[in-house]
Formats: sequence, structure tokens, C-alpha cells
Amino acid sequence: VFLPEGWFLKVTPGTKLITVGGAIAADVHGKNHHVAGCFSNTVENFLLMLPGGETVSCSRSQNRELFLATCGGMGLTGIILQASFYLKPVSSKHIDQLTVRTQNLQATFDAFEQYSARPYSVAWIDCLAKQKALGRSLLMVGDFAADNDLRYHSRKKRGIPFDMPCFLLNRLSVKAFNSLYYSRIKNDFSEQTVDVDTFFYPLDAIDNWNRIYGKNGFVQYQFILPKENSFSGLEKILDMTARSGMAGFLAVLKLYGPANSNYLSFPLEGYSLALDFKIQPGLFEMLDSLDRVVTKLQGRIYLAKDARLSRENFDQGYPQVDKFRSLRTELDLNKKFKSLQSTRLGL
Repeated sequence: VFLPEGWFLKVTPGTKLITVGGAIAADVHGKNHHVAGCFSNTVENFLLMLPGGETVSCSRSQNRELFLATCGGMGLTGIILQASFYLKPVSSKHIDQLTVRTQNLQATFDAFEQYSARPYSVAWIDCLAKQKALGRSLLMVGDFAADNDLRYHSRKKRGIPFDMPCFLLNRLSVKAFNSLYYSRIKNDFSEQTVDVDTFFYPLDAIDNWNRIYGKNGFVQYQFILPKENSFSGLEKILDMTARSGMAGFLAVLKLYGPANSNYLSFPLEGYSLALDFKIQPGLFEMLDSLDRVVTKLQGRIYLAKDARLSRENFDQGYPQVDKFRSLRTELDLNKKFKSLQSTRLGL
């Protein structure tokens, strides 16, 4: 609707199949957190319905506690009825993209810092690479083009018609895919112009892409580490996942700017890694091991992608959670607004 008029979201996650209320409730972030922060940074105010049916307007100056709890609060403070937020002016449906091929994790970190002035950055990382190639990546950085072409049309989708056999996605097939994907960039640098769907929402082009993981499904594991602990932590976790052979082909590394004031927002200044794992024997035990590493390094797990985190590890990662719990109790929100996740984590 807005792109042909010359406007785009200031902050958008890696899928457009979301709602505004969901973007606020998960306080989503995108490829530009290091310069633009979370979606809540773009929100002026919203109207929230409480358990008794009464509505309250929330902003940074009005009902501030509810604002800070709702942004990132996973829908546990009420129902968002309407919201006002800012867009950014753009002059194209295209992104000028530079892809940088790195040989290892140190080179990947160096590239992120070198191109940190670019508004958008994200890296695909080969999570099965080992030893000298540990952390090798393709870093994509970009910004909106200036070609004044705003003729946007949604692309036709392709779909996965059935659940793939579980055995097809294994260590050998993922390793082969990763090698091919990494080698598709022949030189250390590659420049091209792509549309917004290709740059921001690549998986939206495939309906039911989760069927690639078979009928047992998959778990996405996303964590973030403070900047001072990011390199050593990622080095250790990438080594653990490579040795396990369980990680899939979707592994995304991003750079983040400072944390905001919201009680349960995920980002903090540092680096995050999102990994997809096919559900299989031994997976959840390994994820528990990763939790311990993340917690020890003062990181946290993203609630929007969590399905199994323990309350103990959650509490250590989110130091403002007691403020959230107190507000829930004070406003008697616990009975009306709850989820399997909130029960597990004692929210």
C-alpha cells in the first residue's frame, strides 16, 4: 500500500506476514537495528484493551509502564486495538546490495564493523564450517536505491506441497548446500540491485517452507550476546553446533545497537545468531547446553522464537522481568491474558 506512495517501514522483520499488533507485542527488529532500533522506536502511541474491556492510550509519556510492558510483552498486557507509528520516505522499490564474502568469524566481525554505516546489514553464516573456516559468511549490506522506481507488485509464490522425508535434511546434505551457497559469490565482493522482497523477505516467496524439515518440524533458536562477549561466545557456540551436525542451512547473524527501556525487548548492543534445527533425538539437550553458554555470557533468548526455554535461564537474561510481573499482578492481567510460554516462564 505505502511503497508505491514513496513510504516504507522504518523497522521491518524478516517476514511481512505479520500484524502491527504482533510487531509491537514482539517488539520486532530488522536488518537495521544498529541504526534504527526496534519497531517500538517508530511507535507514537497505541490503544490497549484491558481485561475488563476498558481501553487506555499508551505512549512514552502516557501510561508509560504499560507502554514499556506491552512493547515486547508477547500479548500479555492486553489487546492492541489501534496504533500510530512513523514510516520513512523512500524513492525506490529496489535495494543497492553489496555482498561481502568472508573467510572466518574474525573477518565477518571486521566486515560488519567496516560497513556499520550502511543502514541495513545481515549475514548468512555457514554453521557447519570448522577450524580455519569457522564462521565464514556472506554479509549483505544495502540501502534504498535512488532510481525513482516505485512500481511495486507482490511476487507470485511457490510452495512446498508436502512434508519432505526427514532423512533428506542431514549433515551431508546441509554441508553440501552450505558449500554451494557460499561459493555462489565468486569474488570477495559482489554488487547488485534487488527488490525489497528479495532483500527483506526472501522466505516469504515460498509457501509452507517449514515442510522442508519434515513432519516433525523444526525449532528456531535465536540468541544475542553483549558486544564484548560476542566473538568468544559465537566462536564457542558455532563450534558446538558444527560438532553436533544438527544445525540447518538457515543461520542468520546480525549487528545490534543499544538496548531500549522496554521490559522484555530482546535486542541489546552486540550480535545475535538465529539457527534452525530439525527436531531430532538429542536436540533439546544440546539447546540446553547452548542456553548455559548464552546465560553465562550475559546474553538472552528471543521470546518470539522460544518454545522451550527454562524460567531460570530466562530470568537471568531479562533483568527487568520483575517489573513486568509486578505490573501483570497489579492490573490483574494473569487470568485473562496468558499463554503456554507465559505459564512456563512464570510471566
